[in-house]
Amino acid sequence: MDDLVLLNKYNVPVPRYTSYPTVPYWQEGLAADQWAANFASQFSLGGAQLSLYIHLPFCESLCTYCGCNKKITANHSVEDDYIKAILAEWALYMAQMSSKPVIKELHLGGGTPTFFSPANLRLLLSAILTDCIIPTGHEFSFEGHPNNTTAEHMQTLYDLGFRRVSFGVQDNDPDVQLVINRIQPFENVQKATETARSIGYESVNFDLVYGLPLQTPEKMQRTLEQVISVRPDRVAFYSYAHVPWTSKGQRLFNESHLPTAEVKMQLYQLGKKMFTEAGYIDIGMDHFALPHDSLCVAAASGKLYRNFMGYTTNPGKLLLGLGVSSISDTGTAFAQNSKTIHDYYADINTGNLSVKKGYFLDNEDVDFKKYILDIVCTGKATFRPQDLPLIEEFAFPVLKILHKDALVDYDHTGLSVTLLGRHFLRNIASAFDLHLQRTQEHTANKFSRAI
Repeated sequence: MDDLVLLNKYNVPVPRYTSYPTVPYWQEGLAADQWAANFASQFSLGGAQLSLYIHLPFCESLCTYCGCNKKITANHSVEDDYIKAILAEWALYMAQMSSKPVIKELHLGGGTPTFFSPANLRLLLSAILTDCIIPTGHEFSFEGHPNNTTAEHMQTLYDLGFRRVSFGVQDNDPDVQLVINRIQPFENVQKATETARSIGYESVNFDLVYGLPLQTPEKMQRTLEQVISVRPDRVAFYSYAHVPWTSKGQRLFNESHLPTAEVKMQLYQLGKKMFTEAGYIDIGMDHFALPHDSLCVAAASGKLYRNFMGYTTNPGKLLLGLGVSSISDTGTAFAQNSKTIHDYYADINTGNLSVKKGYFLDNEDVDFKKYILDIVCTGKATFRPQDLPLIEEFAFPVLKILHKDALVDYDHTGLSVTLLGRHFLRNIASAFDLHLQRTQEHTANKFSRAI
């Protein structure tokens, strides 16, 4: 079976597996006190190691392709109230910690984190990090918009311990940029990259998206040539997730401008070919890295991990999300904050955690979460004998089809992903998603397509 036929066959709605169970299967109305108790318990068991995600939701303009939780405003006075709320939320969590937290990993996401002034970013982060232990080898990163991430932003964050930056590039073609309302000359991307490197940043990532309106293989090739010319250390080459039922901004452009499924496949194949020929290693699930990058080193040594921030070199199981819509993961439970700033402020201002949705894992969830993580991070899994009845009932029928297409090898002891199968990690992992396998008929408007 040729690659294009395979890509079409497996281009179905399927989760990205930054969590298991995935968000659509979580419950509304999570009890904040029960969640706080779980967090406190897992914090103590984990030796106070903590990954921290801070969601900064503001953007000055709407990018119509974006599926993130964001608030569009040009009024920068909103920064003050939001910082106060984040610090109040942090204080509520600090009250649950039995010792000083050890912050191994910190990421600023958005929105546009560099919407905030350098002075306000310093104020926010200094207040949080003052009460923490920052170990050697920590990884602090932030997302930056090339148009508004200044040298002062980068120097301020560098001085606070940040060494990684991810620039949202998406596409360099002017027509594509116009239709998605993200006008961003490539010269701005080059300048931001050069500035980051001159300051001392050790890893620069570019986010690219394939499947956007008006994209063609010819336009994509020009974008990829430009990107490769500046040699970002990492590239996240994401499939555009068209989910207008949750992201209303995606209704603002003409869907007839979206590439056909066949063209989208060609865009993906082109990107993979050009990156690998340029010396990048395919980490899996949309990520490429140069051989020297720590992400590539972790993948080669079997030490890659995956959480809501994507692939990471930090195996810590405790992730705390601060801010509107942020998600936390203790290893045995998930919690998501209120999705609107109004509700988030209302909760925090009354001295309550803002968790509204979440999930407490049972033993079955914990076991199958590990299989999924092993598959997407290492490309193999070893089956526990006590799990075989469920694996045989739900996973084996899927694995049989995947094996026929030469994507996996498996028996009753475990499985390994083939070289060809690395392009279909989401599909392979889904064989062990018991929530999905039990409710296949309800997936159409839950997840984006695999490619």
